[in-house]
Amino acid sequence: MKIIKTKFQGLLIIKRPTYNDNRGILKELFEQKKFKKKFVFDYFSVSKKNVIRGLHLQFKKPQAKLINVISGKIFDVVLDCRKNSKTFGKHFTINISAKDNTSLYIPEGFAHGFCSLTEHTVLYYKNSDYRNKKYEMGISWKDNDLNIRWPIKKPIISSRDRKNLSFAKFLNSKKFKKM
Repeated sequence: MKIIKTKFQGLLIIKRPTYNDNRGILKELFEQKKFKKKFVFDYFSVSKKNVIRGLHLQFKKPQAKLINVISGKIFDVVLDCRKNSKTFGKHFTINISAKDNTSLYIPEGFAHGFCSLTEHTVLYYKNSDYRNKKYEMGISWKDNDLNIRWPIKKPIISSRDRKNLSFAKFLNSKKFKKM
């Protein structure tokens, strides 16, 4: 396992080996001893090509996440929402695929989203805290002030994500002030 630091404090790229033989492949996804964070809640999503999910976060009881692509390929985006961070308001992007066996560790305080680049993309998430709808919110994927260069022109977006706030409105929200 190779852990690569990014310019965002705590945001890590994890590269692991894939073992191939005549039977197929074997991939390691997680070793608790490699992480200081305890993960308590797992889930997965399946997305069609051109689906954008996000940018999501929990303003109270924030979650660290470990993102693994089980099938397909994504354009992954994280936005630093930590008030006292040197990279506050900046975003990080990376392409991750099942073939490259790369994961992304996202610490608490980041909004997360992704775009599915293949027809059947399966993501497996590990989370450091439980999902709580009461504390969930989203930041608009298409906020021009964020200048995220998404790889597609006509995404498929949920009705929930269409209502996400601009980053400016997020900063002025009561929820942000509670973070």
